[in-house]
Parts: sequence; structure tokens; C-alpha cells
Amino acid sequence: MAEWRRVTLDELSPGGFRINRFGEADPSQPLRIRIPGLQMLSARIVWQKDGAIGCAFAAPLHAAVFEHITRSLTR
Repeated sequence: MAEWRRVTLDELSPGGFRINRFGEADPSQPLRIRIPGLQMLSARIVWQKDGAIGCAFAAPLHAAVFEHITRSLTR
């Protein structure tokens, strides 16, 4: 059964993201992330250190989508 958590993205790029204070995660399990205003996005864990994880999107975000997200987050 999937476990859902509310998290804060500490870094975001078109190719992926970092979440601090995530805890242990199984890198063999795919992640799905929901960013408000977007459909569910698939990602995979590429690194873990001290409770933080770095993830790569299954498909990089289109430049216009990335701009939309960063604009909406800075309001």
C-alpha cells in the first residue's frame, strides 16, 4: 500500500527535486509527487543522505511548466 506524505520541496529544477527531512526511503520504489495545479508526476530516488532525498522526474518538466510552478510558488 502506498504511503502519502505532505512534504516541502527544498529545491526544484526541470529534471528533479530535493526534499529535506524525508527520512528513510526505498530507492527501488517509484515516487509520485503532486504539485498543486499539476497532474501527478512520477520520479525516482537518485540519492539519499542524512534524511534528505534527491529525485529525478521520469520525464523532465517542460520549460513552460517549470516557469508556471516557479511563478506560482513565489507569489
